[in-house]
Amino acid sequence: MVSCKNDAVQLTEIKGKQIPVDTTFTGNDSIEKYIAPFRSRINEVLDSTLAYAPQPLLLNDEKRNTSMGNLMADIVFEETAPVFNSRTGKELDFVVLNAGGVRSIISQGNVSARNAYEVMPFENYIVVVELSGSAARKLIDFVAKSSRPHPVSRLQILTDKNRSLESVNIKGQPFDESRNYYVATSDYLVNGGPSVGFFDEIVSTTEIDYLLRNAIIDHLKKVDTLKSEVDDRIKQLD
Repeated sequence: MVSCKNDAVQLTEIKGKQIPVDTTFTGNDSIEKYIAPFRSRINEVLDSTLAYAPQPLLLNDEKRNTSMGNLMADIVFEETAPVFNSRTGKELDFVVLNAGGVRSIISQGNVSARNAYEVMPFENYIVVVELSGSAARKLIDFVAKSSRPHPVSRLQILTDKNRSLESVNIKGQPFDESRNYYVATSDYLVNGGPSVGFFDEIVSTTEIDYLLRNAIIDHLKKVDTLKSEVDDRIKQLD
């Protein structure tokens, strides 16, 4: 509804009505016929087997890290590191993702591109952020104290029973707070998302121009068998 005053149009009210899409709507035969070959081709591509999972990869098989989260983080590291190095001449240090960003398990059996869309249904890109040593410590401390198993790769965290840091290793080397670290993650976290505690202080950001989902698909094409398990990358002492 609009009102006119002094030749100006002012919006005073907006009304809307929800129209349910249900079985009362029937398909249009001509449209269905037109899109049928496109749908068939898309389904053929999505359902073609790319790899095999000898056991299910889960999101709840451990409290501190999971087989599915570990796979996701390792894929991001392996697919991102060479791209980052070719663009910057620098080495990627580790990966941190958010637990909520991994949306599905991978069941035992054949693994397809459709599975990659189920795991990562969002249009999230991989980015690499440069963090100072103190900012990296804050990030690692956040991950260590979190009640959720945020996926990490090339990062080993040991905590006491209260989840306070006991030791941190990055690619097998002790954490060094005097240097900067390059961390691969999701642009969703860097640009906002639920990023409190993730990336508060960023020195620089490098765009990788690589969808997380595409990284998964490219990895699936390279391997015959998917292997991932719960390990000691995040471990809590009793």
